[in-house]
Amino acid sequence: MQLGHVVGHAVSSVKHASMHGWRLLVVQLLTGAGTPDGEPILAIDTLCAALGQRVVASNDGLGARQLVGHKNSPVRWLVLGICDT
Repeated sequence: MQLGHVVGHAVSSVKHASMHGWRLLVVQLLTGAGTPDGEPILAIDTLCAALGQRVVASNDGLGARQLVGHKNSPVRWLVLGICDT
């Protein structure tokens, strides 16, 4: 799990069948010091996180595939929580 900052959302007309109906966020992961950690990632969102919010993201690919209900899904990242501060 890692903290991240929601920097946008993604829209795709062509995507893997397992991703239909899921909200996709562009999340900039953060280091412990709060600075950007690499390139932004694409994560599925079940919590309706808003632009600019801090979120807890997980790269548990198995958990993400179980969430979308498809064992061959390319989904790797998912939003697990929204930070209050």
